[in-house]
Amino acid sequence: MGYSIVQKIIKNHLLSGEMKVGEEIGLRIDQTLTQDATGTMAYLQLEAMEIDRVKTELSVAYIDHNTLQSGFENADDHRYIQTVAKKHGLRFSRPGNGICHQVHLERFGVPGKTLIGSDSHTPTAGGIGMLGMGAGGLDVAVAMGGGAYYITMPKVIKVNLIGALSDYVGAKDIILEVLRLLGVKGGVGAVIEYSGEGVKTLSVPQRATITNMGAELGATSSIFPSDEETYKFLKAQKREADYTPLAPDADAVYDAEYTIDLSALKPLAACPHSPDNVKAVAELDGMKIDQVCIGSCTNSSLADLLTVAAMLKGKTVHPDVSLSISPGSKQVYTMLAECGALADLIAAGARILECACGPCIGMGFSPKSKGVSLRTFNRNFLARSGTADASVYLVSPETAAASAVAGVFTDPTKLGTAPKIALPELFTINDNLIELPASVEEAKSLSVERGPNIKPIPKGEAPKENLECELILKVGDNITTDHIMPAGAKILPYRSNVPKLSEFCFTVCDKDFPERAKAKGGGIILGGQNYGQGSSREHAALVPLYLGIKAVIAKSFARIHMANLINFGIVPMILENESDYDKISEGDEIAIIGFKEAIKSGDKAYLTLKKTGEKLTLNLSLSDRQREILLAGGTLNYTKLKG
Repeated sequence: MGYSIVQKIIKNHLLSGEMKVGEEIGLRIDQTLTQDATGTMAYLQLEAMEIDRVKTELSVAYIDHNTLQSGFENADDHRYIQTVAKKHGLRFSRPGNGICHQVHLERFGVPGKTLIGSDSHTPTAGGIGMLGMGAGGLDVAVAMGGGAYYITMPKVIKVNLIGALSDYVGAKDIILEVLRLLGVKGGVGAVIEYSGEGVKTLSVPQRATITNMGAELGATSSIFPSDEETYKFLKAQKREADYTPLAPDADAVYDAEYTIDLSALKPLAACPHSPDNVKAVAELDGMKIDQVCIGSCTNSSLADLLTVAAMLKGKTVHPDVSLSISPGSKQVYTMLAECGALADLIAAGARILECACGPCIGMGFSPKSKGVSLRTFNRNFLARSGTADASVYLVSPETAAASAVAGVFTDPTKLGTAPKIALPELFTINDNLIELPASVEEAKSLSVERGPNIKPIPKGEAPKENLECELILKVGDNITTDHIMPAGAKILPYRSNVPKLSEFCFTVCDKDFPERAKAKGGGIILGGQNYGQGSSREHAALVPLYLGIKAVIAKSFARIHMANLINFGIVPMILENESDYDKISEGDEIAIIGFKEAIKSGDKAYLTLKKTGEKLTLNLSLSDRQREILLAGGTLNYTKLKG
């Protein structure tokens, strides 16, 4: 039996475990990336492990999230990351150089290599044939120190693309169709692998749009072959030496297969408040809109913005619409300026934002109250935009541009023949905003700068023999890390200050939760299906740890969040009978007798409801390594114990 693309990469990087679906495996990691919203914690953890120099082939620290500087906090974090990168052997991408995933694709991605990043959209690198995976910052720190990255051996789902896209139908419409088919849980425990004749019709930027938003499927990663299009892209970046052809074996076997006819696709939109709530744009045609945002790591490539510029040339954005455009990188921004497309965007009335995540994470450009915002982004979770009662729709750049001019939701296919956009044979290369690290000798004399907003990392504790406490919060299905630990311009500056950050924990669901958790001295949280989906932010585990949360019980967990809980010593447990969810109420006193022993050696734990005496069964789906981590009170403690 032959291998799929992802199986080939895993086989070449396997350090421990067997390649059996569902088994834990350890992988050698070639490259890492961080961004500033998660990077400070990752580097504090790197320092805590007393690692002098990163041991990966390449590690890059990007500044792209917290770029609004209305106070000293973000600037202090940037300086800390810059100095720690210089000292410990990382490259540093300065503010303004671009969004981590776009820049990494352009300048560093290598087919066949492994990459983990402290950002859930790291699978963007799959567009170039790289196995990119989102991870918590602590896992990234371990990998930078030369340690393995542990995942469950994934299933591989094949998506066969046939045909070619019609005018005004984009790569965003392909991934929205996949989300419509599979849903936000459809990729859990799997890697999505794209193949078929239709792949050859897609450029690397188009492929990267698809792999980027594969994160919304809950997938471990998504990947495309490395082929002639890959070579063309790398050559245009003057990196043809990084090219390696990569394709599945002819007899590769997949766990599931789907086929999408690209020629049959129409423009699609993800409706509030989930990326899989997908409808045809034609169904929404004529709906009044207030705002359009074009950019993010999903749709900010040169190809995307040249398309938008061509559609807006000679036109004016509707007076009722505010349009923002965020170029994905300095390279994209520069080339837009050089060819005149930037002038066309400005003349049409677009507001050009810096090369950063910006509105995608609620860092500015929030919609008006009850506003309708069309965004080329990857997530439309409730309140993520910064406006709790806004309606956010996820669309392609083509749909966004057409609607911005019309002032209403507009199906761009009504516009006739689309402008033809050709990517240049050579991109403008200028890496002057990427700082190289100091040499090993120079690094010895360098110091790391820490501002007053950077507070120590909360430490986990070894579990007690029995766990007796209160269920202090009950939430429903598909709780995201945005629910647990919101982002936005008011909150993100405190990512390095967990005590301050704790004031915002779960306030999207229950504004009184932080104070209640402190008053109760912590407790247990109960969730539904797919608990912790979305961003890789480990703060969604760190802050509950600080608030005294000992365990989380759910019907099921998202991959990265479950790993983050374990990393910080919070025990994730799964209801054996989902119907038991209805038997537990917020405020219930509960007891898990033999809690520590269950973590040590058992597959099950038993929760007693003190109000009724009823016992409920909980599953502990843990590897031996994860059990040791939890018994130590988290990965930092575990690493020290291991010496």
